[in-house]
Amino acid sequence: MLASPLMQRALVVAVLVGIAAPVMGTYLVQRRLALLGDGLGHMALTGVAVGWLVGNAANLTPHDALAVPGAVVAAVIGSVIIEVVRAKGRTSGDVALALLFYGGIAGGVVLIGLAGGTTANLTGYLFGSISTVTTLDLWLTVVLAVVILGVGLGLRPALFSLSHDEEFARASGLPVRLLNITVAVMAALTVSVAMRVVGVLLVSAVMIVPVATAQLLTRSFRMTMALAMVIGVAVSVVGLSLTYTYPLSPGATIVILAIATYAVVSVVRPLLPRARRGGDPHPDVEDDVELEVAR
Repeated sequence: MLASPLMQRALVVAVLVGIAAPVMGTYLVQRRLALLGDGLGHMALTGVAVGWLVGNAANLTPHDALAVPGAVVAAVIGSVIIEVVRAKGRTSGDVALALLFYGGIAGGVVLIGLAGGTTANLTGYLFGSISTVTTLDLWLTVVLAVVILGVGLGLRPALFSLSHDEEFARASGLPVRLLNITVAVMAALTVSVAMRVVGVLLVSAVMIVPVATAQLLTRSFRMTMALAMVIGVAVSVVGLSLTYTYPLSPGATIVILAIATYAVVSVVRPLLPRARRGGDPHPDVEDDVELEVAR
């Protein structure tokens, strides 16, 4: 399996998605925006069709050479729009998400028709096509994953404060509006990265389900993020390996593995010994006072 260049590229992309997606998923779960990835995924589908339309007009080969870059641009624009709408407060967050759902998928279908294609050309983007990842897709995924991890891990203290209590973050002097847009844009980039692996219809699963599983086993924000990254990589690599042997859809297999892991952990967790109480109640916060231990 590892001797195939196609599987080498697919495995690298699967590992990067497994690491990067749960990082931003942790912030979305904490902020109760678990469905944001779905809305951005539908918006990315319009970007795929726009990229296809531009590639066709420019006579590029293949015609979908600009599909992924188009998805990145569309998802980022959609993330900024939904954050501005949410901040203005004139439309509720779920209504804004619904508009992205309907408008994104309808725009994709209409534009792919104008580009001379059919809805069948969108199937690989709807359900994922990791086995057809090109070298350009690989490098684009590497760059986006580095950006997502750099922002998601580098700004973790500020983003944690924002996700936990937005009013506290504002009172602390943090640039709340800028951080909100940053989270939305990073979520859009994560959707664009994961789109090739599981498709826009299942993209939220690799962002949210590993985090939900990790929350069953951990008590701190930092440990939840770390364990979610481990689970994300494990289900992505195992799912991809299974599809090399059996004729299964890679994206759907990865998502089913993630959900099965959540179900098993949910059943087993009550049987595990509970963590001893009395430890540090805020393990993510550095101690400002150190007490001398009595000898």
